Amino acid sequence: MGEVFAGRYELIDPVGRGGAGAVWRAWDHRRRRYVAAKVLQQSDAHALLRFVREQALRIDHPHVLAPASWAADDDKVLFTMDLVTGGSLAHVIGDYGPLPPRFVCTLLDQLLSGLAAVHAEGVVHRDIKPANILLEATGTRRPHLRLSDFGISMRKGEPRLTETNYVVGTPGYFAPEQMMGAEPDFPADLFAVGLVALYLLQGQKPDSRALIEHFAAHGTPGAPQGVPEPLWQVLAGLLQPDPGARFRTATGARKALTAAVELLPAPAADEEPVEVFDQIGPLPAGFGPEGPLRPSAEPEAQPSMAGAWSPAPSETGSFHLAPPPRQPSPAPQPTSQSASHLRPEAHPRPEAPLPPGTPPSAPAPVPSGTAPHPVPSGATGAPSSLDAPGAPSAPGAPGATGATGAPGAVPAAWPDPAAAPGLPHVPTVAVPHPPASTPLTRQYTGQAPPAPAQRGPLAGKRPGPPPKVTVPVLFVALICFAVGIWALTQA
Repeated sequence: MGEVFAGRYELIDPVGRGGAGAVWRAWDHRRRRYVAAKVLQQSDAHALLRFVREQALRIDHPHVLAPASWAADDDKVLFTMDLVTGGSLAHVIGDYGPLPPRFVCTLLDQLLSGLAAVHAEGVVHRDIKPANILLEATGTRRPHLRLSDFGISMRKGEPRLTETNYVVGTPGYFAPEQMMGAEPDFPADLFAVGLVALYLLQGQKPDSRALIEHFAAHGTPGAPQGVPEPLWQVLAGLLQPDPGARFRTATGARKALTAAVELLPAPAADEEPVEVFDQIGPLPAGFGPEGPLRPSAEPEAQPSMAGAWSPAPSETGSFHLAPPPRQPSPAPQPTSQSASHLRPEAHPRPEAPLPPGTPPSAPAPVPSGTAPHPVPSGATGAPSSLDAPGAPSAPGAPGATGATGAPGAVPAAWPDPAAAPGLPHVPTVAVPHPPASTPLTRQYTGQAPPAPAQRGPLAGKRPGPPPKVTVPVLFVALICFAVGIWALTQA
């Protein structure tokens, strides 16, 4: 992994170098994308001021590559911009040499479009050259140009940082007025655009000094070899030594270029298409298209036991409690006319879990304070009202109030067969009630622990000191009080 700059930008590998700093391919951990990071190498006052000017430039245009953000870490500073992978115009010339005129017109139109946006912000670029004009890796599709490197650009009217009798820029792309020490202006950028167009058409750097001398001595020369005449008329308007004779704006030059393209001859059938390759290369080890790769895949969580429940944090950061375990429902038993379902074998009660260390053959412990449910003996017949609580008692039925039969008889739970002819007739049998002190159901809920019994009438109160201690202490306190009163009266 690379060095993380300011906790956000991870520098991966260098992709370019200039006079003011090196350009790195970097990963932006905040925006989750690859960017180009220009790291300032010099730390003198002039370099820092130029850096501040460049990073403060914000121009949103498809053909301008302006800084997007910046960061500082100790004595190092950088700013970031979009990562353009197709290289510069110098790479294309190195791959193909002279380019077809129509392809050059497409690039020139995009360059003038971006330059018009820069000039609209009142900024003079001052360093237009093939190395500062980048291309997206579009393959054989329509090219996409980006004007970059605003390191020595300045707004019109701002103070210059260059010392007297010094010119900042790239030799071979200076306008004549720049060599004379004039203030930077928009026509100087247009002169450099004309030189870049000649470079693309001829495949080599033009001799700007000889071109200026020829213009000054003989006027506008004829079209060079390989340059169509309509296109040369536009370029001649950009290369005039006199700034007043040049195009004044990039928009005006672009309009003239559009008219010249319509007059160009059709491309040859065997003309080789220009392909813009990826000049940066693949990502190094440890990085993928979606960013840095993790060293190793995280192991999957293995469940500790089947059906185990793991707590999950809620919206407030707390944890939910595990749901209570479900009790298995007893299997349904067939209905019989006998009262065998009242026996313990017919309705087994769920047994409490065995404590640790208890052998399987030992009986399950019974909770304290509960008594086993007595089962009446000799009871036969249909189910009584114990199985159907709340059932109304039929008048005159055995076991009803005032009816003959065994005391405590339970009213029948089934309706009269005459009222419900579809139900079978089942005789009603009286079942004796268990004693009132015996609970009808077994207690399954836990009971509160008994309160500790008090010992004596003063239980819970702390006893005081014995009299043989308190009497001398009180006596000494009275003496001290009397001495204090006496001392106050003598004062």
